[in-house]
Amino acid sequence: MQSFKSFYCLFIILCTLSFSCKTEKKEPKQEFSPIQKIANTNVSLAHAKKFAIEKTGDITVITVFSPWPDADKNFTYALIPREKAASITLNRDAYDAIILTPVERIVVTSTTHIPTLEMLGVEDKLVGFPDTDYISSEKTRALIDTKKVKDIGQNDQINMELLIDLQPELVIGFSINNSNPTYKKIEDVHIPVVYNGDWTEGTPLGRAEWVKFFAPFFQKEAKAKEVFALIEHNYLEAKKLALKINKKPTVLAGAMYKDIWYLPAGESFQAQYLKDANANYIWTDSDGTGSLSLSIESVLDKAANADIWIGPGRFKTYDDLEKASKTYAEFAPFQHKKIFSAANTVGKTGGTMYYELAPTRPDIVLKDIIKAIHPAILPDYEPFFFKPLL
Repeated sequence: MQSFKSFYCLFIILCTLSFSCKTEKKEPKQEFSPIQKIANTNVSLAHAKKFAIEKTGDITVITVFSPWPDADKNFTYALIPREKAASITLNRDAYDAIILTPVERIVVTSTTHIPTLEMLGVEDKLVGFPDTDYISSEKTRALIDTKKVKDIGQNDQINMELLIDLQPELVIGFSINNSNPTYKKIEDVHIPVVYNGDWTEGTPLGRAEWVKFFAPFFQKEAKAKEVFALIEHNYLEAKKLALKINKKPTVLAGAMYKDIWYLPAGESFQAQYLKDANANYIWTDSDGTGSLSLSIESVLDKAANADIWIGPGRFKTYDDLEKASKTYAEFAPFQHKKIFSAANTVGKTGGTMYYELAPTRPDIVLKDIIKAIHPAILPDYEPFFFKPLL
């Protein structure tokens, strides 16, 4: 997905090498070890399962359990207030990175990170991004246009010279597995890389709650709590409305890519949207948290008479669908003009807004789907992502 194809860099970690050095301050040093984490105060997370936040005194410890599927280790990061750094000694071997906060210069590597920075009001801390054309947000595009955010190459070919010149304090990384030579190069020049695994969460609200993962790097925990509480409230209220409807329209999803039809498995977060919208998703009983790979014949056999078709991939018009495959026209939603697509909501440079914004705004996605399948529930609502196919 487009949203997971961008990489950013920030942080001169050389300053962290001085944490254990002597200082002229009279304030006694605090010493922390992994054993002391037993006494930590856990930060409450209502939906996210793939990370944890613990606090011990001035230290915030963030643990990422699943930066990619089947990860064989956890990643642990220690955050220290900048003004306290001289008085704290940490066991460096216990952490994958040590970060001074609040971070003033950051690089992120996925467009999905952009809305989170904006929600926290720290988009001005962004100094670099791989392939900035993918970014659609008007606020961040303005920073790109004024050269405050530099394009640092492609996600797997970061311009290391430019990255070093930007002097980032931190790079928020995204990876699909543990083999990423680009991040190793970044760490080799003493710029810390912190892995973000929001995309491995199993529910829409779980993904959105990763705003609380970003917040401690900027000392914005209170803001993150406020932002997520509103998103959660909007989502649950919309779900409550949808569940009052007795009739559940049958729903088809996905489309073909190279003769294979990809659609959400029954345990995926996409299927959770359909469940919460009170839809009868045809593959709701299938196993798996990812996508199902099916032949078009098997999909036609099972879903030819579906009421609604949600998310037909990249297709923007009925003509586009029929040109790609005449079989698409055999589905009832095609014939009755009941197909809804997110492909027509794009940014200034052509990026699909759904891939950038949807993970942080599941409340909008759910309302869009409810509007498509139960239009009477939200009569005055104007969909943002999923609109009628043209």
